[in-house]
Amino acid sequence: MNLRIPGPTPCPEDVLAAGAAQMMNHRGPEFAQILRRVTDGLNWVFGSPTDVLSFTTSGTGGLEVAVVNTLSPGDRVLSVSIGSFGDRLKSIARTYGADVVGYATEWGEAADATVIAKMLDDDPSIKAVLVTHNETSTGVTNPLEVIAKEVRKRDRLIIVDAVSSMSSIPCPVERWDLDVVVSGSQKGWMVPPGLAFVYMSERAWAANAEAKMPRFYFDAAKTRESLAKLQNPWTPAMSIYYSMDKAFELLRAEGLEGIFTRHEDVAAYTRERVKSLGLKLVPVNEQFASNTVTAVWWPEGIDAKAMSKRAREEFGVVLGGGQGKLEGKIFRIGHLGWFQKSDIAEALDVVERLLTEAKATA
Repeated sequence: MNLRIPGPTPCPEDVLAAGAAQMMNHRGPEFAQILRRVTDGLNWVFGSPTDVLSFTTSGTGGLEVAVVNTLSPGDRVLSVSIGSFGDRLKSIARTYGADVVGYATEWGEAADATVIAKMLDDDPSIKAVLVTHNETSTGVTNPLEVIAKEVRKRDRLIIVDAVSSMSSIPCPVERWDLDVVVSGSQKGWMVPPGLAFVYMSERAWAANAEAKMPRFYFDAAKTRESLAKLQNPWTPAMSIYYSMDKAFELLRAEGLEGIFTRHEDVAAYTRERVKSLGLKLVPVNEQFASNTVTAVWWPEGIDAKAMSKRAREEFGVVLGGGQGKLEGKIFRIGHLGWFQKSDIAEALDVVERLLTEAKATA
């Protein structure tokens, strides 16, 4: 099966095999060594001067960690949404009682840093900015470095969903002066779902000391205290840690620049191939097109569900569908983590064949 959704992504066989290892004492010295190696690997990829925390949960759980550990009910926050996952982060904040001000673009567009700057200038009561780095629902990557500069100038917190960007495209947390950054194991890390990773800056920890949103399992302070002893506060998803430990061997062997270049090259190939088929990309400005997932409009009159079903059942290619208001209108091709260019070429060959057949029978 050629799995081309943007997560969970395919995993190397040796990473899967590592996850099949027998259980051990999660508070013993053997697991402590694994947790140390995995944390060191996270620090390397995030570009963090302090330890990145890991939680047994999905990426969405990681976003909840980010919100509840830095904010209090009634805090005014600016939600920057360019798609489905930006809306999700906004919903998490609202669920816990934040006073959310929204800035939403049309799906397919990136956020404008000057708009964010003006909104912050117009409303000094805004404490934090919530923003998605890479929006997989639309295949758009926000200009996060530029956005972060505007937020930092105004001394507000910036909380970032980097679930589908970190480890695949650059997102250096210290260099870009970010406050809270979240990723998840099922994306570019080449590992099954089960772990979320959360970086917190010193400003974020200062906010944590005053934050009043309820938390127990997702308490970052407890997690940091346990990590200092090379433990988790609760029983961790040990098999996923085993897999992460193996995955870091592969990631370090390739190197960050090699990883970023591979994703950039395949993304460029995918976009050019899509355009050669006469199809239109969802990103309005290709400058902001994602290097981890390409979102494409189906032509008018195409039965999207039927096409995706045929691709899966007849050719073993699993395409990502549209989410929310894009359901039935687009398809998405994930190219993040563990993949070969030939995997993407095969998927696009199938799309080309199905479109040619549909045109012939129209």
